[in-house]
Amino acid sequence: MTTEVRNTGRTESPRLRRELHLWEAVGISLALMAPSMAANINPQGTAGSVGRAVPLAFALATIGVLLIAWTFVRLTQRFNHAGSVYGFVGATLGARAGVISGWALMGTYIFYSVVTSTAAGIFGADFLGALGIWTNQPQWAPFVVSVIALAGVWALAASNIREGTRVLLAIEGTTVALILVVSVIILIKLATGTAPNGNGIDLSVFTIPSGTGASAVFLGVVFGFLSFAGFEAAATLGEEAREPRRDIPRAILGVAIFGGLYFIFVTAVEVMGFGTGAAGIKKFIASGSLLGDLGSQFVAGWVGELITIGAAVSAFGCALACIVGSARLLYALSRDEVGPAPLGIVSARNGVPTRSTAAVATTAYVIVALGWFVFGVKPFDLFVASGTIGTLILLLVYALATIGAAKLLFFSGERQVAAWEIVVPFLALVVIGYTLFRNVYPYPTGAAAWYPIIAAVWVVAGILITFVRYAATQRAGERLMTEEGLAAGTRAEG
Repeated sequence: MTTEVRNTGRTESPRLRRELHLWEAVGISLALMAPSMAANINPQGTAGSVGRAVPLAFALATIGVLLIAWTFVRLTQRFNHAGSVYGFVGATLGARAGVISGWALMGTYIFYSVVTSTAAGIFGADFLGALGIWTNQPQWAPFVVSVIALAGVWALAASNIREGTRVLLAIEGTTVALILVVSVIILIKLATGTAPNGNGIDLSVFTIPSGTGASAVFLGVVFGFLSFAGFEAAATLGEEAREPRRDIPRAILGVAIFGGLYFIFVTAVEVMGFGTGAAGIKKFIASGSLLGDLGSQFVAGWVGELITIGAAVSAFGCALACIVGSARLLYALSRDEVGPAPLGIVSARNGVPTRSTAAVATTAYVIVALGWFVFGVKPFDLFVASGTIGTLILLLVYALATIGAAKLLFFSGERQVAAWEIVVPFLALVVIGYTLFRNVYPYPTGAAAWYPIIAAVWVVAGILITFVRYAATQRAGERLMTEEGLAAGTRAEG
């Protein structure tokens, strides 16, 4: 029987173990961002808003993400905490803001675990159909595969994180490499006029189609943010990295820069490969696996199938990273007595918060069950809904973290970075604020009208927790201030 011990004073045993290196931190950020999965399914959502200008929307998202990455780099150079923004924001803006941020980011990761397990189901069911293993599939077939995938995710997330991050990095790296090779082949055929569908290079993908307004562009940018989301996940390993103030910032910035270059290039190739006309964009939006379909058409059928199964495995890895990240956040909140006491413990056997892992995995199952059995939504519709809701919550988290970083670095009495850097958090807040504004005004209609409401309900629940657990929230804030050297008479380690 596994022995689990509560860790309340930060001096008891067992604790999270410091055994991870740089590439393992890169692994969880890269896996949660899941560039191979994202490139195969997220751009369809963007194309629905901006048509051919998908690469432009991803370029705008890249600018915003790099501005936000500055926040996480600066904060992780100073702090290392399993609660990520819970620790960062709590130490800079106060206990209540910290708890709200931690709760919100946990919600984002849980919704993203639904997004990615559903994507694994969509790609997996498509692959089974292509092999003739499961033909004439019912509409709910992807849900069956996603439920099985989520069970595997739960099992792996409850095991040793070190081995898990290595697997995540290997899976994602291999699939991304294949996608880049196929993208280069497609680009060469487009440039030389040998594309099988007669398409060629068309730089109009970087321009906004006539009649497309700013609101539509920033609705498309949301799927860009969704594709990057998780680049900051390495921050949740702050208490498990050997050199957290060196390796965590490097992992976060490196993954953000790579993601920007990768997404702009790949989405440009995808749109040009399908064609920038109305017919091409229609096929683009209807595609079940963008690079899978293009790989089959431009290279060979087996290449497309390999990319599709690679995307399914990538989605599985991303779901695993989501559960790992959300479990660390729940563990940190509960360890500080804001959450349920039984969830603030780690396993004496493997140093993993197994009970908080079970809690977040169960929540993901509940969301899938509600979508499948109660609301009767299609798998792709659940993917879009969960992705949008999670991203709206995430943008609020980014805003709070950015404000906290600005307060600490420029307005805490002793400026700690170059004065000119203040423009970075200012621009980041402009991008975040405008993106949020354009997602609620004009207010969306149909099923999309529920997305901001559900996101708001999750955030309000976090606010209510700070009132219900007021004393614990205040104690957690005082502890964070003291431990991070921000309380009177203390000084943080450099």
